[in-house]
Amino acid sequence: MERGFEKQAGRNPFDLLAENSGKCVSGMRQEIARICRDFRRRSPGSESERKAAEYMAGLLRDECGCTDLKVESFEEHPDSFYGYFYFSTVCDTLCAVFFFIRPWLSILFGCMGLFLFLFHFVMYRPVIDRLFPRRTGTNVTAVRPCSGEVRQRIFLNGHTDAAWEFPLNYRFGGIVFEIPGLMATAGVFFYLFLAACALGGAGDWVRTAGLWGLVFVPFFLLLSITYNPRRIVDGANDNLSGCMMGIGLLREMEKHGIRPEHTEIGVILTGSEEAGLRGAKAWCRTHREDYKDVPTSIICYDTIYNPRWLMVNRKDLNATVRSDEGLCNAFLQAAKAAGVPCRSGRVPLFGGATDSAAFTQGGFRSAGITGMSHHLERIYHTRRDTADNLNAEALENCYRATVELIRNLDRKN
Repeated sequence: MERGFEKQAGRNPFDLLAENSGKCVSGMRQEIARICRDFRRRSPGSESERKAAEYMAGLLRDECGCTDLKVESFEEHPDSFYGYFYFSTVCDTLCAVFFFIRPWLSILFGCMGLFLFLFHFVMYRPVIDRLFPRRTGTNVTAVRPCSGEVRQRIFLNGHTDAAWEFPLNYRFGGIVFEIPGLMATAGVFFYLFLAACALGGAGDWVRTAGLWGLVFVPFFLLLSITYNPRRIVDGANDNLSGCMMGIGLLREMEKHGIRPEHTEIGVILTGSEEAGLRGAKAWCRTHREDYKDVPTSIICYDTIYNPRWLMVNRKDLNATVRSDEGLCNAFLQAAKAAGVPCRSGRVPLFGGATDSAAFTQGGFRSAGITGMSHHLERIYHTRRDTADNLNAEALENCYRATVELIRNLDRKN
């Protein structure tokens, strides 16, 4: 840390950052409200997403003291991610229909649906991307130099884009939203089992069971209305809260002239997270060989909304990718030292992912921090996700834990 500041202030600069957390969060909320007002409909790969990213890049350059600033574009097919549900609806429905006509075709379509579910929706692989229009996404990378020799680097990450609305979550809540996916998956396995039995020469009971299985068909059809591509939510919590966590902290450090002595602090703003982590994946491809000079960590924030659910996710991407254990423990310890309640958990199956999964898969040390129940808050991907629904306590808790994390990591160096 800058020794001149310590001497002038008479106390540790990180204590000052923690003490001013309320003012910092107030500034975050004002910026989030401005972005929601001025850059509406920030869907993945949109012009509005790009303009919002450029606006926040300006804040990092002009108000946060970042000297190394990059605004980069990447090609993607964002509509494919939730467009998958149309394919799934067709495959699952044909699986049921062909059971009564050609059981082997039932198995074929059922396996196709499961393949898409596993590789496209669970593992986020671009299986059907090229069947959808190509667009251009935007990433921002900014680094604020330290005062001495660089011995480590910490990036704070949030994603700039906003989601398409989930109508069922908006109308009924998270439990109802999850039912179609769970029942559709069960229905496909049900018909695959019956089709295999039919091909094996089973008796009339198989057809009777198939008729009872038609109760699954409405759930197959409900998959087609899982999201509404015509309505883009404001995305104040998901995920301008994550973007401003890094920007707000760096702006506060610049305002008070605080620089860690051996730790560079940076911000990564990724585009198109809602389209299957496309921005973070593109960032890893672009910077695969960069930032290897010193140990580099990435803290990914996503939907910092509920103070009771601040969570370190030890597993991400539908519980298939393990986060960096040391970084997860460091954040938990920092939260405890800051007096902030924080849980240890994971992103479950059907829970989606944070950008942390893409950074981990790209070879970077990363951990994902969320601030909502994975049973889905009513603001999640709905029109309720507005600047009026930001939670100051949740933002302040996460901010204070982050300050303590940087203090502890810098102290070790």
